[in-house]
Formats: sequence, structure tokens, C-alpha cells
Amino acid sequence: MELPTPTDLRERRMDLELTQSDLAERAEVSQPLIARIEGEDVDPRLSTLRRIVGALEEAEGGLLRARDLMHTDVVSVAPDDSVQRAISLMLGEGYSQLPVLRDDYPVGIISNGDIRRLGGEGGAGSLPVAEAMRESITTVTPDATLDEVDAHLDHHEAVIAIENGRVAGIITEADVAARLS
Repeated sequence: MELPTPTDLRERRMDLELTQSDLAERAEVSQPLIARIEGEDVDPRLSTLRRIVGALEEAEGGLLRARDLMHTDVVSVAPDDSVQRAISLMLGEGYSQLPVLRDDYPVGIISNGDIRRLGGEGGAGSLPVAEAMRESITTVTPDATLDEVDAHLDHHEAVIAIENGRVAGIITEADVAARLS
């Protein structure tokens, strides 16, 4: 990532017709800090610079958030549902994984790979999803940036957006790829 210079930041801010105070409020930093950065009196911390750049991108309309990427109609199963129900839903919807929800809150994920690991065709379909699912699932708020979502997708198959304690949507790598292509 190439870091913007103080001149770059000032020019972007002025192109957007934002005052230093406007940018400071959007980036949740102080106006004097914006002035010192633009005046090349201080080198900001990387986290501060990210907040400033994020605020500029959002003002430009170019910052994607989880809400821009997520599917709000979340197809899911419960831990007590049968593995066969999960298989049927995945086949019917064309999905390779489903979130496992209890009281509209994620408790895990089940995928084709998890089902294959159960082994054999025997009675695996009658087992509860809780015996096949993985409890590792990550959550974000709908305001999470694309960078945050993407970082989670490096380690998880899906990201669940939570708002007011309930599932608001789901994001997979396919959703990110479709939006960026």
C-alpha cells in the first residue's frame, strides 16, 4: 500500500470541499491533528492515517461496507436440524455452506466438507447439525469496511453481519468477487 502524502490528503479533502473540521469529525480525530498532518508538522500513526483515508474514501462514495456486499436473505440451519436438512438446503440453494443459527445468532457453520468428513453414507444424514458443524464463524457490523471483511475471509469461509444482536446478512468470497468484478 502506498501511503498518501500530506499534500495528497489536503488535495483530496479540498476536492471534496471538506473543511479540516469536517474531515476530522468523519475520521474521529481532532482538527488540529489534521492541520498538523497537512502542514507536515507530524507523521500520523498508521491507524490514524487509515481512519483519515477511510473518511475521504467514504466522502468520495468509494468505500464499500459490509452492507453493500451482504445477502440479507440468510439461508441457515439450526444446531438441532438434521444434517440431511442441511444437505437438502445446500443442494436446493446451490450453496456449499450454511451458517448455523440459534435464536437468530450464529453459533457455527456447516459446509459440504464438514459433511464429507462425517464419512460414509450411513446414518450421517440423521445426525444433528451440531455434530458436523464448526463453531468458528466470524462476525462484523454492517458498517465494517471491505478491508475488514476481506481480512476475515482470508481465514473463514463466510462472514456474518450482526446488527442489534441479530443476523443482518452474510458475505462470502463469491459476494466480494462479484461486487468487485
